Amino acid sequence: MRFLLPYLKSYWKQALIAPLLMIVEVAMDLMQPRMMQRIVDEGIRFGNQRLVLDTGLIMLVFALIGALGGVGCTIYAVRAAYNFGTDLRSDVYRKIQSFSFRNLDQLGTGQLVTRLTNDVTQVQEVVLIGLRILVRVPLIMFGSLIMAFLTSPQLALMALPFIPPLTVLLWFVIRRAHPLYSRVQSALDRLNTVIQENLAGVRAVKAFVREEHEKERFGEANAIITDQSIQAMQLTAITGPVLLLLLNVCVAGIIWFGGSSVNSGMFTVGQIIAVITYLTQMLSSVLMVSNLLIRLSRAQASADRILEVLNTVVDIEDHTNALQEFYPLGKVAFENVTFGYGEPILKNVSFVAEPGQTVAILGTTGSGKTSLVHLIPRFYDVTAGRITIDGIDVRDISQAALRSHIGIALQEAVLFSGTINENIRQGDLDADNEAVKIAARAAQADEFITHFPESYDTQLGQRGVNLSGGQKQRISIARALIRKPTILILDDSTSAVDVETEIKIQDALIDLMKGRTSFVVAQRISTVLNADKILVLDEGYLVAEGTHHSLIRSSPIYRQIYESQLGVPDHVAGTS
Repeated sequence: MRFLLPYLKSYWKQALIAPLLMIVEVAMDLMQPRMMQRIVDEGIRFGNQRLVLDTGLIMLVFALIGALGGVGCTIYAVRAAYNFGTDLRSDVYRKIQSFSFRNLDQLGTGQLVTRLTNDVTQVQEVVLIGLRILVRVPLIMFGSLIMAFLTSPQLALMALPFIPPLTVLLWFVIRRAHPLYSRVQSALDRLNTVIQENLAGVRAVKAFVREEHEKERFGEANAIITDQSIQAMQLTAITGPVLLLLLNVCVAGIIWFGGSSVNSGMFTVGQIIAVITYLTQMLSSVLMVSNLLIRLSRAQASADRILEVLNTVVDIEDHTNALQEFYPLGKVAFENVTFGYGEPILKNVSFVAEPGQTVAILGTTGSGKTSLVHLIPRFYDVTAGRITIDGIDVRDISQAALRSHIGIALQEAVLFSGTINENIRQGDLDADNEAVKIAARAAQADEFITHFPESYDTQLGQRGVNLSGGQKQRISIARALIRKPTILILDDSTSAVDVETEIKIQDALIDLMKGRTSFVVAQRISTVLNADKILVLDEGYLVAEGTHHSLIRSSPIYRQIYESQLGVPDHVAGTS
């Protein structure tokens, strides 16, 4: 938890004032039993009503001062803790935003959601408790013990035999709690992942009638977190009664020993009441310590998980001398590029895309088409070889400068809650409404957008749930076009669009993308017939390269793809 302390530096005033006000509250609380002793021994015993009233008034004043101290402590502790949590959550979020695709693949969305929410909340709550209870507990413990000895050393000594079993119990709690709560948080990761996958793919679940299967998956994850939580909570449940048993035994011993000695004059009734109150406060604070230690153990598990995110090495970072300004013409070259997440996906791929060319990429599923285009904007870094733009290695260009000249419509059209206008303008936040409409027309989205009652101000649900797949893809393409990129990447981004609309998009792109280099990943061969260059991938290798007319004669794989979709071309059939 120590690595988190710097997050409190900005709020050191609140973090300092809160404990000081808690000291005021504790001091007032420690005075109350002595006042009670005075009322009993000097007021009630001798029938001094005036002393009873005066002392009672003093107790009321002390109680009010203590209440003000407690309220003030809570106010400042809440401000410090919640600002601490806000800053920590912001840093974790910013760190996640810097992650490469590989980092995101390794940690997983479900885990990151848990760490941003539940884990940060656990740590934040412990900071809040720490600024209040962590200050109060030792003050009450030692203050009550000292006051008990000042009141009656003989009675106070009766509490000493209970210290060893309390120490053993607390040691047991600390040792057991941390691994238990680590498992609870891991189980919560799994539960969040299952929920997220189910909600994101709910249409597929219903389409394939897999509700029962998903219920079983959720049930398993839910049962695991339930079992882990029960184990952790049982530790808390056992600790409380054991501590209360020790407290009650101690109180009973004092009453038995002290009560039998009152008549002999060894102790007064007021002393017994005061000592019992002090020891009750002291042992109750020990109970608070046990609860605090359990919370600390859980927070430590959460802190470790947060630290894992903050300490994750981002595998794609700008080096010191990376170009911060870059104005490319659009010549893209792959030079003996090999790439893989373990096993190579792309193997020794080399080709050149000249400025303004349209390069289509074909291949069977798993041949590496998407991986190839993801390397251009450095979503991943090559394993071997290099990729250059205008002769400059992409690793020598800052990510911001590189990606500012690349427009990309990903394989999955991801939209955000907000208006259609806002979603398109994510490609260029400075774009005006006219630029939005031009991009939408080029993507063949303007027609369906204007049919909505609110047109471009239509609110989209989460992930664009109120649009069809083809409509989402067209908005995604518009978002890529609005930034007027030097390099455009369309990663199978028209797969949900009908052929007629796809042809219209291609016709619009011919004018819009003049002088710009385009990469088109496609499953439909009709999409790539007019490309300046077609790359054919097979099992990670670039097996053919050329135009449609050259490949239909020279590449068996290309010809097989063509024939499977469009039939045997006449000029080939006639020569066979």
